[in-house]
Amino acid sequence: MGERGTTAAGRPEAPNNRRELGAAAGATPAHAAPDHDPVRRLVEILPRPLRFLGVGGLGLITDLAIFTIAIGHGFHPLVARLISLAIATLVTWRLNRALTFDRSGRNTADEAMRYAAVASSAQAVSYGLFAVLVVTALAALPQLAVLIGSAAGAVVSYSGQKLFAFRPHRSAAS
Repeated sequence: MGERGTTAAGRPEAPNNRRELGAAAGATPAHAAPDHDPVRRLVEILPRPLRFLGVGGLGLITDLAIFTIAIGHGFHPLVARLISLAIATLVTWRLNRALTFDRSGRNTADEAMRYAAVASSAQAVSYGLFAVLVVTALAALPQLAVLIGSAAGAVVSYSGQKLFAFRPHRSAAS
């Protein structure tokens, strides 16, 4: 055998334990902690508010794309926005969890519920402003109403995510 992990012919050795089998099958290896995520390390050079804005930008692109597709398929703008907000919220939760905020120490379901509570408040602001604008001044430009509503919701969202959803969990002992 050559160096560890390869055969004498230079080919990778077959996995010899469960951890390596999982890794070979495409699962995240047990030894690969999330703290070793190269994408996370790359974006951590940016201040948290800029990371939040970047994730929000991707969420906004998702929101606008789904909204525009739904309108194109005949949905009323108010219904189309409910659909697009739900999908964009899922996208931003996963990206904010991975790239913007530090791990809270809570399990995923608990953190998701906290995120949903904050997102609901932010989306209520976003959707409320959008609805008023799309049925009045911006009926001919519904995408602009999405942008304005999203900007208002982002202010609520950042504060809530930082102070509640992703706030580090304190153990019962402290």
